Amino acid sequence: MTEHGQPWAALLRSYGVTDATTARLVRALVAAEVSALAFCRLLDRWAKGEPDPTTPGRREAALRRAAERVETALAGLERPLGAYLLELDHDGSEGRSWYGEPGPGEVLEWGDVLRRAGVHASPGRVAQAYLELAVLVRALQGLSTAERIDAAPDRSSLWAGLFDLRENLYGGAVDDLRALAA
Repeated sequence: MTEHGQPWAALLRSYGVTDATTARLVRALVAAEVSALAFCRLLDRWAKGEPDPTTPGRREAALRRAAERVETALAGLERPLGAYLLELDHDGSEGRSWYGEPGPGEVLEWGDVLRRAGVHASPGRVAQAYLELAVLVRALQGLSTAERIDAAPDRSSLWAGLFDLRENLYGGAVDDLRALAA
């Protein structure tokens, strides 16, 4: 079994970054992944018309709690991710992210979904947070796949992908989540 049940954890260890730094990053990424999945799945249920929780007030509270959990997890990810990037220190060659842009299935008009759910939240903030969190989850799944098929990204591509994730998460998603949690 892989560390924390995540194949990507073993892959991150393979780049020669200190054990302590990698362990902190893995713990923070696990928390971010779990909370991001919960946030996205909550919204996915509403998009399918599943009224869970059962009342609009409870759905609104569930969205606030889910956003707060992700915001907290991302706050705990910022320093370990920055430290890992510093230690990874690629050779200066230009890498590219190993994960893709949001797919058409992840681009949704959340205004109608939120209205049907009886939730008063900014559809723009929900859309932006959902997209960035979906990209985070997809990136980790991509690393897991790379580990399973023995096709790890080179050092500069890993650095570029993690840097892009950091910029996207802390360049707007955290603010959107903070507003949704308020």
